[in-house]
Amino acid sequence: MSVRGRDRLGGKAAIVGIGATEFSKDSGRSELKLAVEAVHAALDDAGLSPADVDGLVTFTMDTSPEITVAQATGMGELSFFSRVHYGGGAACATVQQAALAVVSGVAEVVVCYRAFNERSGRRFGAGVRHREPSAEGAALGWSLPFGLLTPASWVAMAAQRYLHTYGLSPEVFGQVAVVDRGYAATNPAAYFHGRPITLADHEASRWIVEPLRLLDCCQETDGGQAIVVTSVERARDLPRPPVVIAAAAQGAGRAQEQMTSFYRGDLTGLPEMSVVAGQLWRTAGIGPGEVDVGILYDHFTPFVLMQLEEFGFCAPGEAAGFVAEEVLPINTHGGQLGEAYLHGMNGIAEGVRQLRGTAVNQIPDAATALVTAGTGVPTSGLILRSDG
Repeated sequence: MSVRGRDRLGGKAAIVGIGATEFSKDSGRSELKLAVEAVHAALDDAGLSPADVDGLVTFTMDTSPEITVAQATGMGELSFFSRVHYGGGAACATVQQAALAVVSGVAEVVVCYRAFNERSGRRFGAGVRHREPSAEGAALGWSLPFGLLTPASWVAMAAQRYLHTYGLSPEVFGQVAVVDRGYAATNPAAYFHGRPITLADHEASRWIVEPLRLLDCCQETDGGQAIVVTSVERARDLPRPPVVIAAAAQGAGRAQEQMTSFYRGDLTGLPEMSVVAGQLWRTAGIGPGEVDVGILYDHFTPFVLMQLEEFGFCAPGEAAGFVAEEVLPINTHGGQLGEAYLHGMNGIAEGVRQLRGTAVNQIPDAATALVTAGTGVPTSGLILRSDG
């Protein structure tokens, strides 16, 4: 294991602004326009102006370059700009990068953003298309010829093994879908607002790739989300209550691939998330029992169950019951299954709202939130705390 002990980043930076566009299936505007709208909204929320920003962080998959976003939003000089790889696994790592820049003095105010027309433009669920030769592409070459062409098919392999190992049926995945859609139903910003589902609805939905049904798979969304990070000291002078980044971590496991890590000794867990979990618990100085709300990356329902087990909320194979009993409130915005698929960035915003006390589905006295990023790939996570 290469991860050390508690790191020195935790508790020194804070999220002070969040902003998003509407979430839709056809935005009618460019991805750059979505990014600009989200950034302006986040800065307004923080009580800051574009001139205050000197750092930007986004995903390698984003089509809106940092310098272009800076120009379009009216920012000045940048002293820091960074991109994080691995799709949805980058979400929480963008905030980690921002915090690292702020704490080290490389930048004072950093905006993290993600914007795409994922439904009306490029649809990730369509699977692998033409790729330039690469080492990553070579790894996919062991799976594509056998029909494993889409993210759903890649996750289905691990999901099938999980069910077999623990003697479960596909219906257990429906617990996650029902909870997420229940919260989405009362969230006006969610695409599935007003449309809860039941376990019977889940079981009646069509197969995508067995054992995954339609309601096990996240939706596709057009939209943008931005997050503003600065030091805790500066945050306390701004209008909104600071949400402190108590811990931030990235993780990649042994024999890690992008969604196709089928040659590991065990397919029933997520070793990359275990790396993240260990570092988050060490740095934040807490354990699972001290988390008030969990915002868990939910591109596919089985990986939500595996995350709960990797973080130690329950024993292996027992996560479906844990979710059904609602021991821990999860994905109170509706998640990517119910609110929007924004590569996990909207989940970070929900964590902030919960700790500010402004969430639509507010958890009483929420003071600590766990937020995770994409699973099946090198990933990341956050422990967020209210200030005080």
